Amino acid sequence: MRYVIEDEPRPADVRALEDGIYEYNVEQTGRADGRWIAIFGYDADGRVMAGLSGWTWAGWLKVNNLWVRKDLRRKGHGRELLAAAETEAKARGCARATLDTYSFQAPQFYQRLGYRIVAAVDDMPAGHTHYTLVKDF
Repeated sequence: MRYVIEDEPRPADVRALEDGIYEYNVEQTGRADGRWIAIFGYDADGRVMAGLSGWTWAGWLKVNNLWVRKDLRRKGHGRELLAAAETEAKARGCARATLDTYSFQAPQFYQRLGYRIVAAVDDMPAGHTHYTLVKDF
């Protein structure tokens, strides 16, 4: 086997890693209910203005990305995206959610919506903190 370091990996190669991890997780847990979740807001030209992506599996919603274009922030779009994802996750049988954020992003936003900090790593990146948050539905 040869290893190649890439800074622009092919999406299919990244997907192969994700699929391999998922298969292993299913073998270990017996839970094969994993599904991607993505919600996007588009402008009239089809450009993404806001969105959320992640997955549901084994009773959990994992939010990987939540982004709102700068000029649309603080207008409720992030809250609406997260609420829509949580509603869909509940419909899929999930009872909890988790996500990660940084001190310079939105930890207080998530806390106002019922998420609690369960882990913090200082100086990631230097001068900032990386948080993992969880919410019970």
